[in-house]
Amino acid sequence: MTTADTTEIRARRPHVPAVRAEGLTVKREGETAIANASFTIDQGEYVGIVGPNGGGKTTLLLSLLGLLPRSEGSIHLFGEPIDSFHQWNRIAYVAQDALSFDQHFPLTVRELVALGRLGPHTLGRRLRAPDWKSVDDALAVMDLTSLAYRRIGHLSGGQKQRVFVAKALVRNPSLLLLDEPVTGVDAHTQEKFYRKLSDLNVRRGITVAVVSHDLAAVFCRMSSVMCVNREVHMAAITEDLEPNDILKKVYGEHFHFVFHRHQCQGVFGRD
Repeated sequence: MTTADTTEIRARRPHVPAVRAEGLTVKREGETAIANASFTIDQGEYVGIVGPNGGGKTTLLLSLLGLLPRSEGSIHLFGEPIDSFHQWNRIAYVAQDALSFDQHFPLTVRELVALGRLGPHTLGRRLRAPDWKSVDDALAVMDLTSLAYRRIGHLSGGQKQRVFVAKALVRNPSLLLLDEPVTGVDAHTQEKFYRKLSDLNVRRGITVAVVSHDLAAVFCRMSSVMCVNREVHMAAITEDLEPNDILKKVYGEHFHFVFHRHQCQGVFGRD
């Protein structure tokens, strides 16, 4: 799929933003972690969230999920103020510590993914046929069908990551937020993972925002970059964008990212 094809697909999607923040300030332990941030994530975008460690990337995601209170400003989710937003089934989150679980816990891949179907309206009842269909569909999307009955503790790091994305997908979300999902896996597995997220974004229309330290993957694969270091700067990734112009705003004037766009052949178009 070419860049033009991707752009055309996105142009046909709804114009109500998935996320809009205005003047957002968030404090943690009395210190300002996010200061006066204003940005928009349109539906259908694939956003890379980058910035130095401790810059507030996780804090930003938690505030967008309503898990951290804001000190000032506003957040709208799919056009609704966050304080009155109730369609949380439209938003899925894969936390930074999602893989930190008991490796000996006797759950199969299919059973773990099925936990994603549990919610306020499903607690206390057995999952039904439509629930298991959603589970099996999510396994298929993430290429996990052959591993459905394998114990979680027997999987590789990359396979576990795909399992937790599948667990998020069973809710049929419109927005998928991921916090450093590829930490600790090799470069080849990371590329396969980002390619799978591209597929979810382009072919299924899911808005994706992912915290990543892989700047090359962000500028090759994603449609927008959000740079976070207390302040938030966002830009569309186009062939005219000079990455260092925005990266220096959060990494400092002495930062220099060497980016070879020719290395993104077959990738920049998010095929």
